[in-house]
Amino acid sequence: MPDDSSLVLHPTSLPAAFFPASTPASFSRADFGPDFHWGAACAAYQVEGAWQQQGKGPSIWDEFTRRPGAIKRGEHARVSTDFYLRYEQDLDLAQSLGLTDFRFSVAWSRVLPEGTGALNRRGLDFYDRLVDACLERDLRPWLTVYHWDLPLALQQRGGWANRAVVGWLADYAQVLARHLGDRVQHWMVLNEPMVFVGAGHALGIHAPGRRSLPGFLAAAHHATLAQAEGGRALRAALPGTARIGTTFSCSHLTPARPGHGPSEAATRRADALLNRFFVEPTLGLGYPTAELPTLGWLLRRYQQAGDQERMRFDFDFWGVQNYTREVVRRAPWLPLLGAALVPAAKRGVPTTEMGWEVYPESIYEMLTQYAAYPGAPELVITESGAAFADYPQGGRVPDVARRAYYQAAIGQVLRARRAGVPVSGYFPWSFTDNFEWAEGYRPRFGLVHVNYETQERIIKDSGRWYGEFLGGAVVEAAAQRVASATPAQGS
Repeated sequence: MPDDSSLVLHPTSLPAAFFPASTPASFSRADFGPDFHWGAACAAYQVEGAWQQQGKGPSIWDEFTRRPGAIKRGEHARVSTDFYLRYEQDLDLAQSLGLTDFRFSVAWSRVLPEGTGALNRRGLDFYDRLVDACLERDLRPWLTVYHWDLPLALQQRGGWANRAVVGWLADYAQVLARHLGDRVQHWMVLNEPMVFVGAGHALGIHAPGRRSLPGFLAAAHHATLAQAEGGRALRAALPGTARIGTTFSCSHLTPARPGHGPSEAATRRADALLNRFFVEPTLGLGYPTAELPTLGWLLRRYQQAGDQERMRFDFDFWGVQNYTREVVRRAPWLPLLGAALVPAAKRGVPTTEMGWEVYPESIYEMLTQYAAYPGAPELVITESGAAFADYPQGGRVPDVARRAYYQAAIGQVLRARRAGVPVSGYFPWSFTDNFEWAEGYRPRFGLVHVNYETQERIIKDSGRWYGEFLGGAVVEAAAQRVASATPAQGS
């Protein structure tokens, strides 16, 4: 068995970061009220497999994973967790844990192999079956229209750098609404636009693997327009009770030198780009260019008359997707931003397998930041989680650190609710282990462990705890904080 310290962690050996003092002393599901949404999340490309079955067209990730060196260990998602064939098994597990909601995305090229034009009925039938299977198990389906897997045919026509993508996305959203809108009430237009345009068009580490400032700016502006236009397309097709949202990646940012003017200014610039860039246009505020004037000047190359109004849309909810905080330092040698993130490993803090700091309070900070906007809609934590190395032992997966993370994270959601933040749901990322993009299969976020060779599923101890919590078990955070301050014995 691999040598991994997380296997021997227990509450007396976990660092205090897992049990922040700001967490309520004790709480249970009942503290959130009867209408709170308790779910878990997955995404098409990361779990479905069946990459070219039953008429599915290729996506940009199918192409990107074939590039040497693009994905760690040369891994790909052609099978992944085989959700395309095993979705009923996974939904049975979700039902057994007491989940009330299940978030998934649709693979655009499974439904429209060329991105536009002819519909692949066999691909759409899969999502018909998936939605029906959710409802049969009393799981409310939450559908993400776009979770990073653009059809390759559209990339060959310019992809997100082509303004036509705004119409392509809206037409695709209407196809889904017409076929699934009679049963799906919760919709999300985009998943984390800053990540897919930043990592895919500026850094080149995600599909389509571009490294271009003009390409990034074009893609960012078109994604902002598509986010609103997709919302309008869904609302036009679903004028009744449908709830329409979109999701934003975010991290609470703190300066490396608090009180130091240049460091504070760098943090404000980073916040404008990472946390506010896609949020404020939906409110009619335009881009946050006061902090980033050069960026604003460059963006004007891609804007047309009336775009500020086109970027505005009154979403019913925002999906808040938070995993950590970041510490920002001034970096005048970096163009546009003049700021850099200080890696968690250099700060001597507890980290996850992704190298992210364990900092559950970031959830509270970002919920309060977004709720402070005049006109902000309802908020939902549509992703929250932590990757730790974990392995089966005697038929169980003792992922103590992940369980502690979820206890603290959910406590921070309750803290926000008690502060008046209108947050109405919590979705762990992810339901099962899955393909984690450029990182491949090593990072495991799941509540359910997957053996990728046999496709065996084992509910981890964190998943068992989540089920117990949803059944009414009480979290005693105060007792855990005392334990975490006690010297570990035998660890």
